[in-house]
Amino acid sequence: MPHRAVALVAAILLCTSNAHATAQDNCLNRAERHAAVASKQVIPLAAALRVVHGRRAELVDAHLCHGPQGLYYLLTLLPRDGKVRRAAVDAATGKLAEVR
Repeated sequence: MPHRAVALVAAILLCTSNAHATAQDNCLNRAERHAAVASKQVIPLAAALRVVHGRRAELVDAHLCHGPQGLYYLLTLLPRDGKVRRAAVDAATGKLAEVR
């Protein structure tokens, strides 16, 4: 059973990394993320996760990216139904912008 879980996570990461390739081009690196949170430009990742907490999903990946309307968190989630979902949370306001 543990091998199946590892294989599932590996498959999810492979799929999501290809799908996020263009989005990640506009994403902040670690130092930039820390600076944005420290300067209170954006909410912390934990606050963005609370926005999607009601969806009962496990976080697979998270990025802070530039979008047309400012910075947003791009979250990759694995809900109980096993279908990978992506959520966009406005990093300035903390409002859920989109779920796919």
